[in-house]
Amino acid sequence: MSYRCLVRVAVAMVSILTCFSAIGCTSTEKEAVPTRVELETTGEQRGPSSTPLNPAEEVTLTIIYDNNEYDERLETAWGFSCLVEGLEKTILFDTGGNSRMLLSNMRKLGFDPQDVEVIVISHIHYDHLGGLAGFLEQNHHPTVYLPKSLPQRIKNTVGDSGAKLVEVHDPVKICENTYSTGELGTWIKEQSLVVKTTKGLVVITGCAHPGIVNIVQKSKKLLKDDVHLVLGGFHLCWMNPLQIKGIVNGVEKEGVEMVAPCHCSGDLARSAFEKVYGENFIRVGVGKRLEIDAREKK
Repeated sequence: MSYRCLVRVAVAMVSILTCFSAIGCTSTEKEAVPTRVELETTGEQRGPSSTPLNPAEEVTLTIIYDNNEYDERLETAWGFSCLVEGLEKTILFDTGGNSRMLLSNMRKLGFDPQDVEVIVISHIHYDHLGGLAGFLEQNHHPTVYLPKSLPQRIKNTVGDSGAKLVEVHDPVKICENTYSTGELGTWIKEQSLVVKTTKGLVVITGCAHPGIVNIVQKSKKLLKDDVHLVLGGFHLCWMNPLQIKGIVNGVEKEGVEMVAPCHCSGDLARSAFEKVYGENFIRVGVGKRLEIDAREKK
């Protein structure tokens, strides 16, 4: 394992311990997420009661915050944030660990924070939600989707800013063709974002604490479609080559067409995915822009 990877793991472990001490996490309940939402629930918590008639045709993903370099104009730091455009609403998935850096990178890339209509936070760790409060000072109009398991103090941050809060436990429809998987996992509960396109599903993960293969499986069952692309943290940084090989094979077995691992995936895992996926592996970092023209046939 490289020295850089060891440092990143140490930072992540400190973050985990800090978060657990804050919330007193002792849950041992088993994961209980429906394979597909058959009925819509009340209020904002709506699952896909039927397959959308017109899946998204064009989706653009831009990595705003990451610890992997790509655009030399931008700052890097341990954490993750991705801007999703081309849908019914513009979505910011995670906010990195520092609002100043998040907002600076956005502006250097030509994005106006005021254009963000929805924020989705994947899980409790500071490197994914640390930029939230500062972002909401600049734009307090988004609807913010937080895992229900997050501490009340974080929910209060959203409410105090004037933004609308939606607490997510079960799978939920965020806007047309766009869903949260709901909270997955037992120790660290995490939601991922799933976009339904005519090319297949686009899955965006924060850290994939529940397991990247599990997230892919849940997404497929939820929306009854294959996965075109998985992008985000795969949480493989400290794994050995044999373990990584098993995960890569598991993702490939699920029929995932393209992969773009970053953040906590680790250089070893990224190389392993590139070896297996070849031209369908996308090396990404902060500033990388992916334009998915889903109007083309799969």
